[in-house]
Amino acid sequence: MKSRTKFQADFALITEMFAKAGLPAPEHAEPLGAGEFNTVMSVTAGAKKYALKIAPSASTPVLRYERNMMQAEVYWYDAIAKSGAVAVPTVIYSDFSRTLAPADWFIMTQIEGVHPTTDAMGNMDRAATELLAGLAARLNNVHCEKFGYVQGKEHDDWHSAIRAMVCDLIADASDKKKSSRRGKKLLRYIDFYADVLRKAECRMVNFDLWSANVFLTADGGGLCLIDPERSFRGDRIADFVCLEMTKKLDDKCISFAAYNRQSDSPISITREIKIRYAVAAAYLALIQEVEKYYRYTPFMFGWWRNVFSSAFLYSNAFRILKSSK
Repeated sequence: MKSRTKFQADFALITEMFAKAGLPAPEHAEPLGAGEFNTVMSVTAGAKKYALKIAPSASTPVLRYERNMMQAEVYWYDAIAKSGAVAVPTVIYSDFSRTLAPADWFIMTQIEGVHPTTDAMGNMDRAATELLAGLAARLNNVHCEKFGYVQGKEHDDWHSAIRAMVCDLIADASDKKKSSRRGKKLLRYIDFYADVLRKAECRMVNFDLWSANVFLTADGGGLCLIDPERSFRGDRIADFVCLEMTKKLDDKCISFAAYNRQSDSPISITREIKIRYAVAAAYLALIQEVEKYYRYTPFMFGWWRNVFSSAFLYSNAFRILKSSK
C-alpha cells in the first residue's frame, strides 16, 4: 500500500547492504508483504530467500513512538525468541549506523507459509481466532519490570506510561497543526481512572496481532510471528483490542476462552478490566487518527480506513469509560 514513510531502495543499494552483511550478492529483489510504514523486500541471494527491512529515512517525519522503532523491533525479536512463546524469524544482520543509507535496516530469514484464514472483511474464522488468542496469552505470560516503549521513556506504572504515550500523540498532531479533541478527552479519562490503571501488571504486549503478522509455516513447524515493532511493556488487556476487533469486549467469548487456556493468570471481564480495555482501544484509535497525517493524503485508501476505524474504536471506548463512572 502507498505510504509517505516508505524508503525507496534501488537494487544497487540492496546489493551494498548484502555485501556489508557478508551475504551473497542478490540475484533478485521484490516488495514483500502489505506493510505501510517500512520498506520490506524479498531478496534472493545464493539460492536462499531473505527479508530486508528498511525503516523510513531519518529525515522523514514520523510519530514520536516510531522514532528508532526498528531498533526496538530487533530487540523484540530477540526477547520473543528467548521467551519461547512463539517462533520468530532470525535476524542475520542489522545496521543502525545510517552510513550506508540514511535509515536503519536489517536482514532476516524469510518465512514461507500462509496467514490464518480471513473472510473478505478481514474477520478470522474460529480456529484462527483461537490461534491468535493463544499466542497473545503466551506473549503476555512474559512479565516485564518497567512500563512503556523500549525506544521511549520507562515508567513505574501503567497510568504514567499510557498517559505519556497519549501526550506524545497529541504533540504529534500538534506538529502537523492539528488538534485531537478526542485525544484530549482520552487524557482526561486516563487521569480520572488513574487508580484503576495503576493496578495493571507489566507484561509483554504485542498490540498488533492480526492475521498478516502471523504465519502457519510451510515446513509444518507451526506458528511464526513477524513485525513485533509496535510492542510495548504494559497492560496485557491491550492485546484484546485487535482480537475479534469488530466485536465489543463482552462478545469476544472465543478469544477469552482460548486466551485463558494458555494464560498464567486467566482474565475475567470486570468493571476494571473494561476500563483498562477501553483506554487501550481509545489509544489505538488515537494512533490511527494521528498517523494518517504522517502517512497518507485524503486521496489514499489508508486515510479513510483510519478515519472510520478510529471512529469505531473511539465510540466503543468512550461508551465504556462514560458508563463506568
